[in-house]
Amino acid sequence: MALPLDYETLRLIWWVLIGVLLIGFALTDGFDLGAMALLPFVARSDVERRMVINTVSATWEGNQVWFILGGGAIFAAWPYVYAVSFSGFYLAMFLVLAALILRPVGFKYRSKKPDPAWRSRWDWALFAGGLVPALVFGVAVGNVLLGAPFRLDSDLRATYEGSLAGLFTPFSMLTGLLSVAMLVLHGAGWLAMKLEPGPVQHRARQYGAIAAVLALVLFAAGGAYVAWGGPGFHIADAVDTGGPSNPHLVRAVAAPGAWLDNYSAHAWMMVAPLLGLAGPLVALAGLRMRRDALAFAGSTIAAAGIVATVGLSMFPFILPSSIDPASSLTVWNASSSHLTLFIMLVVVLVFLPIVLAYTSWAYKVMFGRVSAEEVRLNPDLY
Repeated sequence: MALPLDYETLRLIWWVLIGVLLIGFALTDGFDLGAMALLPFVARSDVERRMVINTVSATWEGNQVWFILGGGAIFAAWPYVYAVSFSGFYLAMFLVLAALILRPVGFKYRSKKPDPAWRSRWDWALFAGGLVPALVFGVAVGNVLLGAPFRLDSDLRATYEGSLAGLFTPFSMLTGLLSVAMLVLHGAGWLAMKLEPGPVQHRARQYGAIAAVLALVLFAAGGAYVAWGGPGFHIADAVDTGGPSNPHLVRAVAAPGAWLDNYSAHAWMMVAPLLGLAGPLVALAGLRMRRDALAFAGSTIAAAGIVATVGLSMFPFILPSSIDPASSLTVWNASSSHLTLFIMLVVVLVFLPIVLAYTSWAYKVMFGRVSAEEVRLNPDLY
């Protein structure tokens, strides 16, 4: 059956869609994680902590949809990538899930008892539920850039030769800290925009300014490391971009610094790292000038630019192998079938606009600043 879009185009569309979903997760659930990572530092009394928690109370559950959509899209569009990454990074994924499980329990249980010790324990659980995923997601990205220690045999069975401790290398810790700084900045921008003027908002701006500087420095340091002989891979042979999906048909080799090659070949891609550098500066200016919408816009630009930089730098690689580069998974050799990608695209074109419309409506209806008085008097708040 002839389809209206060729295989190469569908692969490119799905690569873009995966990027959009990951950026969507960073922009929505990212400020939830960042706000909770700031909870013990910006809020000092029970009322102040409840104010911070209730800035995300109306949206945090819906924001997690982007995380689920991203994982589901990878499973459907690049099953080899899903199989290797989710099995190889199993312990890291379990750590993330354990932290994320603490969040809903913490939100629901924290204010069920007036006991200060009870509430303090759940506050630290919410803090862990924000910090740990932010750190581990960044560490995972660093390991993807370095290459994962897996190989595929002749029957395409994957063997992963890494360990949980092996994920925490100097470079992956740098990317992990960058992820934390990026999301804390985003969370601080959200808190500054959602909280009434007062000491909590002031502290959020202060910590946000620190996070903005750290995000800028760490992002620049990561780029410098890659430029001066850091990780990189490139495809050694000619590629049939519309050919069958078989990882053994595309041979890749390790090439230090190759993650910058795309920017020489396609100058327009420089937009992503420039946004990654400009975003923290815009956010810092907004925080300093007390222009909260500008600060949040800057943190949004920073997160989108940093995530996009990773994807554009690696294209067409999705998951390279550090121990057997010939087993690396790319946009061209690891996708689902032509028909599967087309059917899923039709589904996305129908349902994604509905999700976006509903999400936009929900944010509009629930928007507004959280005040100490509202927290004290409204029984529906956490």
